[in-house]
Amino acid sequence: MCLELPFSPIFYTRQYIRHLTHAEDHKPLQVFDYQALSGDALIDPTTIGLKGSPTNIFKSFTPPQKGHGVMLEGHNKATCDTLVNTLLAKHLIQGGREMSNLIKIEDAKGVWVFCEQREGKLMPTVLELLSEGRKLADELDCELCGILLGDSVAALTDEIGGYGADRVLLCESPLLKDYTTDAYTKVIADVVLAEKPEIFLIGATNIGRDLGPRLAARLHTGLTADCTHLDVDVAKYKDFLRTSSTIDVDHTVFDETDRNLKMTRPAFGGHLMATIICPRFRPCMSTVRPGVMKKGEYNADKAAACQVVRPAFTLADTDCITRVHQVVKEARRLVDLTGAEVIVSIGRGISADVAKGIALAEELAAALGGVVGASRAVVDAGWMTADHQVGQTGKTVRPRIYVALGISGAIQHLAGMQDSECIIAVNKNKDAPIFEVADYGICGDLFEVVPLMLQSLKDASAVK
Repeated sequence: MCLELPFSPIFYTRQYIRHLTHAEDHKPLQVFDYQALSGDALIDPTTIGLKGSPTNIFKSFTPPQKGHGVMLEGHNKATCDTLVNTLLAKHLIQGGREMSNLIKIEDAKGVWVFCEQREGKLMPTVLELLSEGRKLADELDCELCGILLGDSVAALTDEIGGYGADRVLLCESPLLKDYTTDAYTKVIADVVLAEKPEIFLIGATNIGRDLGPRLAARLHTGLTADCTHLDVDVAKYKDFLRTSSTIDVDHTVFDETDRNLKMTRPAFGGHLMATIICPRFRPCMSTVRPGVMKKGEYNADKAAACQVVRPAFTLADTDCITRVHQVVKEARRLVDLTGAEVIVSIGRGISADVAKGIALAEELAAALGGVVGASRAVVDAGWMTADHQVGQTGKTVRPRIYVALGISGAIQHLAGMQDSECIIAVNKNKDAPIFEVADYGICGDLFEVVPLMLQSLKDASAVK
């Protein structure tokens, strides 16, 4: 039924309609029931009411009541503390970061390095981090400590001490033979909370990239990933900025007393470098790219003086959610870029004849006693496998000699090789950015230049 209303309310309430129907100037509301509508030729009675409904009620019921909860007496701070602690214990909430600063800054002391081993051998990045950690520990006037996990790996402690560690924390268990995130995180977190280091360095390997974030979350501290430079001393950091940035250091104000670890890493695909600190939490954690830190010399006296400690820890089967049942190695041989003294890298410049370009690079690498690397463009094109890639998204290297053949020098590639001792570039474009970092450059076609280089190497060998 249509009603003529004096205005249009947003909602027609029952009370409002009743008011209208009883008004003197309106007729009473006429009600239509099923019988009134059944005689209408335009209405099918089978579509009205329960018979016309496409759904029927199968069962209706009242849900059970939850029951009486625990009534906390009082409405004071103690009552609220009881409630919050109960929720924390039941893992219904998590403590805020400010509440959970597990290590006080004034209690933290020492530089630690995670000594990653696989099948009883230390990863090369461990030796680089120990050498860098030694410098940081000397600046902070504290000890350098390596933490080693595994099963029957005590023989590695000599090497750890020889590269600078004052102390090695040795955690051995059959459950630690193969790396698993949960087992390694639990053991390291327990030891860290007991010993309270100020700085913790981890290699940015596949294992390190997995362990670092989990450990930082467990310790309620910060983690800066993929670092390429570390500093504590402000004066040394300023020297680094003078050679590696466009900042006017002499006209920039620095807190000369700041002793936080200054962790520098690439951002936005290498177009920006950012230095990050962790001023309110400890330890300051950083994963460091393999190959960016210079490995020191092994010192037998330091190895002999290194103290080996077996800290107390508990680790049960129930702590290990995952287990390694079998390790299957890939059959093909991977190139070791980070450990190579000489690298001959190829770029998009070989596109004119890919097979010949790779062959020339392999021949030159063999003549120089090195290995073949590649730019991202070469790997993306499928011309070489990813283990050959040098750059921001590949390996960071610092060989004695780096030869760039047909590589233009994008900033992402330069970030991975610009610290090489000697850089030689060959490119047809005289304005290629690679020449800006090269110690020696040849503007020419690599297919013409490389055979001449090979001949010159043969002639030099013949003279000797």
